[in-house]
Amino acid sequence: MALPHSFATIIISFFLLNLHHHHAESTRPPYSCDSSSNSPYYSFCNTKLPITKRAQDLVSRLTLDEKLAQLVNTAPAIPRLGIPSYQWWSEALHGVADAGFGIRFNGTIKSATSFPQVILTAASFDPNLWYQISKTIGREARAVYNAGQATGMTFWAPNINVFRDPRWGRGQETAGEDPLMNAKYGVAYVRGLQGDSFEGGKLAERLQASACCKHFTAYDLDQWKGLDRFVFDARVTSQDLADTYQPPFQSCIEQGRASGIMCAYNRVNGVPNCADFNLLTKTARQQWKFDGYITSDCGAVSIIHEKQGYAKTAEDAIADVFRAGMDVECGDYITKHAKSAVFQKKLPISQIDRALQNLFSIRIRLGLFDGNPTKLPFGTIGPNEVCSKQSLQLALEAARDGIVLLKNTNSLLPLPKTNPTIALIGPNANASSKVFLGNYYGRPCNLVTLLQGFEGYAKTVYHPGCDDGPQCAYAQIEEAVEVAKKVDYVVLVMGLDQSQERESHDREYLGLPGKQEELIKSVARAAKRPVVVVLLCGGPVDITSAKFDDKVGGILWAGYPGELGGVALAQVVFGDHNPGGKLPITWYPKDFIKVPMTDMRMRADPASGYPGRTYRFYTGPKVYEFGYGLSYTKYSYKLLSLSHSTLHINQSSTHLMTQNSETIRYKLVSELAEETCQTMLLSIALGVTNRGNLAGKHPVLLFVRQGKVRNINNGNPVKQLVGFQSVKVNAGETVQVGFELSPCEHLSVANEAGSMVIEEGSYLFIVGDQEYPIEVTV
Repeated sequence: MALPHSFATIIISFFLLNLHHHHAESTRPPYSCDSSSNSPYYSFCNTKLPITKRAQDLVSRLTLDEKLAQLVNTAPAIPRLGIPSYQWWSEALHGVADAGFGIRFNGTIKSATSFPQVILTAASFDPNLWYQISKTIGREARAVYNAGQATGMTFWAPNINVFRDPRWGRGQETAGEDPLMNAKYGVAYVRGLQGDSFEGGKLAERLQASACCKHFTAYDLDQWKGLDRFVFDARVTSQDLADTYQPPFQSCIEQGRASGIMCAYNRVNGVPNCADFNLLTKTARQQWKFDGYITSDCGAVSIIHEKQGYAKTAEDAIADVFRAGMDVECGDYITKHAKSAVFQKKLPISQIDRALQNLFSIRIRLGLFDGNPTKLPFGTIGPNEVCSKQSLQLALEAARDGIVLLKNTNSLLPLPKTNPTIALIGPNANASSKVFLGNYYGRPCNLVTLLQGFEGYAKTVYHPGCDDGPQCAYAQIEEAVEVAKKVDYVVLVMGLDQSQERESHDREYLGLPGKQEELIKSVARAAKRPVVVVLLCGGPVDITSAKFDDKVGGILWAGYPGELGGVALAQVVFGDHNPGGKLPITWYPKDFIKVPMTDMRMRADPASGYPGRTYRFYTGPKVYEFGYGLSYTKYSYKLLSLSHSTLHINQSSTHLMTQNSETIRYKLVSELAEETCQTMLLSIALGVTNRGNLAGKHPVLLFVRQGKVRNINNGNPVKQLVGFQSVKVNAGETVQVGFELSPCEHLSVANEAGSMVIEEGSYLFIVGDQEYPIEVTV
């Protein structure tokens, strides 16, 4: 469909505007082992040697002072060996950012593509899109380094903590509340950023850039009623660790092959994450075969002594983290206290050497000890790849594909393009980058506001509706009502911003802030036609009043949509894109705030009235379900084939448990050989038909639940997402979608001991309103 001339002009202008700043001379990127100089030849410069040998050689040449100086994020140069300084802390949550210390937009490159905040990208349910975004971020990151504007190539993303509580200020950084979603997002992000293929193939030893999965583990509280993340002791059951908190990290390491992980501030069952040997060494390194580096979160070492009181002295804290398996500190506590820890014989040199071996191995894998980086595989990536037309088009696609249509009474949307007059009203209606980009953002190539996007389609009048942004303590209701009366259509742009939800700031209220709800009701009553409400926010809001208000005809959720969010929303509202996003989080009612944020239990407890958390275990009322999302067209599903209707698991011993006088037979997954799991793979083929008259991109979500609903105290999920794909379906077309499932992974549940088990009984695969049964015998 052709775009209006003025809208096309906006698109072309922001592409062109961002090409001019990439033609200046760049400075030389820092590197070691310059063969053109007269510096001595070292074995750590020999690219034919294994990386472990090269790292060992380098570490062996360091003095004690040099070793200790390398154990913090700002690692100084070692001039006598020709080793430049290195900054471990760089950020790239949804685009290369100067939020850390390693990236500078002060030379040839002034900005980088700013993609939607992760929570909106997740709503596309499209792992291939996630991979393409991360791959682009990785190439832009390498371009910044090659231009001499980076002192590090280790990026502390992705955030794969489960969005457990709707109030969490950092939930916006995650792929939502489902562990499988976060796992698949983490794998896609890591593989893309590090330069690996999306699926299969040999994982590369060399790194385009280094990804770091965070925050390990059970971290999802920043500040609640005076209790902060620095002192919080998360009491987590083995069952919840096994099936909720740990799976994203296991996948990030085993399938993504992440080169870094970050240990979190909080304690888990009394032990600080960064001082937990069982977590960092036994689980990550030994059980999951992690072979990268482990960093602390910033300041996390000092709090072990100074705030948590876990360690009696500073030296004890440092000894604890290195004994646990941590390699580098974000901060300067080690700088201040590590030497005395060595002299007091609390910190062995062997543990220091192990940490340095891990750290320098990463820098070697990045190609920083191979001589001039322009001769390396990633050395030719130049400034022309930053803010390119292709990158910006991908940012636009990500925003469009994530936007979720929550309500569309009588097909009010899309709005007509026959020269309507539009009122754009609300505290986020002409929002700046601080709203559109969420947190941990860099400098966008050229942000297009929602007002600019709408002006490309229709004559648009703007009114803020509130005096102080989304806080909306003082609403300008009478003025907004007068504006609404004079136009054909009203779009109210409401929601949150970083004053409401961010790092170190969890929400206290789940409704719309201030007078926003009153503004919606008043404007909706005055408007000629039902109004459209657009919500910009990371966490969910209780919009029950708008959901059931006949004067509100349409509701769209757009997260924090990135630098081209204004274009994406305009394209959706005016029908140049058919929305297909689905919610990656449950939207809870306002009174959910009665549940303490500090209660880490996932499962409901009917005896105490505890309702549980996320769609997997929550038993209370919902405003909108996880996975909910409408379209401008209709889809239907048909089962084409199911490889097994009955599954027999005969290997190993069978265990029995008694529950409510019922005996249940089950198998421990740990007792099943890997070959057994492989031979039991289930294949499901579905036909997805577009029964409307518009093409669309449609996420297909496959759930499983037990056929016989047992007492909720057995701790099994209400249902569980086991697969998802996003497919393009033309009007009237049927496409085939296939899923391959492993019973060991997808039909298993965690028992109270934290072991995964497969229970005998009936199961149902669920897609939309269709259910397909299967029997499992053990």
